[in-house]
Order: sequence, then C-alpha cells, then structure tokens
Amino acid sequence: MLHIQSVNQFYNQSHILWDLDLHLKEGTCGCLLGRNGVGKTTLLKCITGLLPIRQGQILLNGTDITRMSTENRARGGVGYVPQGREIFPLLTVEENLKISLGARPDRARQIPEQIYQLFPVLKEMKHRRGGDLSGGQQQQLAIGRALVLDPKLLILDEPTEGIQPNIVRDIGDVIRKLNNDMGLTVLLVEQKLPFARRVADDFFIMERGRVVADGPIGALSDELVQQYLTV
Repeated sequence: MLHIQSVNQFYNQSHILWDLDLHLKEGTCGCLLGRNGVGKTTLLKCITGLLPIRQGQILLNGTDITRMSTENRARGGVGYVPQGREIFPLLTVEENLKISLGARPDRARQIPEQIYQLFPVLKEMKHRRGGDLSGGQQQQLAIGRALVLDPKLLILDEPTEGIQPNIVRDIGDVIRKLNNDMGLTVLLVEQKLPFARRVADDFFIMERGRVVADGPIGALSDELVQQYLTV
C-alpha cells in the first residue's frame, strides 16, 4: 500500500531522514514510535508532500508520488491530520468539513453522512464555530475533515495528545472501525503505548532518522520499549 524506499531528507545542512525504508500493508494500522526529535513528524510531512525529499521514493498503491504536489496527493487518496489539528476556528464545523470536498475525486458537494455517523457530536454542533469546541471535539473534527476526502491512506500525528480519556477511547474505536469495516489504511504517530497496542496492527520504531525495529504490535517487547522509547 505505502512503500517508502531509501528516503533522505534535510533541513538546510542537517540530515534528518537517513535511507529510511517503511512498508505499510493495505487495510492495516501502523504506528510510528520513537522519542522526540527522531524524525517522525518529518516523515509524515514527506509522505504528504509538505516537505520535499532529497533522495528516495514514495509509492502509494504502486503510484510514484515522490514529486507530486500536496494537493494532488490529497486527491490521490492521502488524508492528513497534523499535530495540533489546525482546524479553522472562525469557521463552523460544517464549513470546516466542506473545505475538503474540493479535493474529492468524485466532486461530491455534500458532506458524506458517514462522517456524522462516526462522529455524532459533529452533527450536533455543525453550526458552532470550530474554535468553540473542546480539544477532543476539535480532534474529531480534524479527523472528520480528512475523511471527507475519502482517502485510501489516513495519516494521524499524535491524535490523542491533550485529549480527554473518553474521546481517546472513541477515536480508538473509530480507527479500528475504519480498519476492520472499511479497509482504510492508517499510519499514526503515537506516544501512548496502551493506545498504540490497542489500535495498531504493526509498529515502526524510529531512531536518528531511521526505522530501527518493526513488526506486528504483539512483538513490541519490553526490551524494545526500554531501548528506544523510555526517556
């Protein structure tokens, strides 16, 4: 589904990603793990086209998207929820969701009812401004906005950060539903190991700009956690 091959990325003269390889299978949820500053968010931005790469290749369903614009990657099926959510606070919930309609390949004009089924609170509050929502509700709005694209790949950067426990649980339920019932492929960065173990099928641990360990989530051992994740 997603093939990342020998990717190198630089900030000015700083080498951030080093010959990075990653393979995410279709219909699964993969979790990127690692300490702060190892390149996780940088990798997500490279996948979405927000950052260029110096070398390497990124394939989505066999299509080379390495040099494709961010807009065309969205039209091609890449949905992205950045860290911090980045909703439009002065627009209503409905207006925030409608922004993504322009990138749908089928040119749909209406918000899919499925979004409101996944996140009923968005329907209840669709006429409220995004900035008036709680942090957890804003995160649901950000995920819903990405899903309006009808993506093949949903990328989430720390979706549970600063979110109350009941909404963390709801977001986990939605991710599993998207995987199990709808076949959507998900890649997320996550710091909370219990959440990662609950929702992910596979893990990828990053260290110094490389994937240094990966496998099924059940193989995420205490030794790996101690070596690469404990602060």
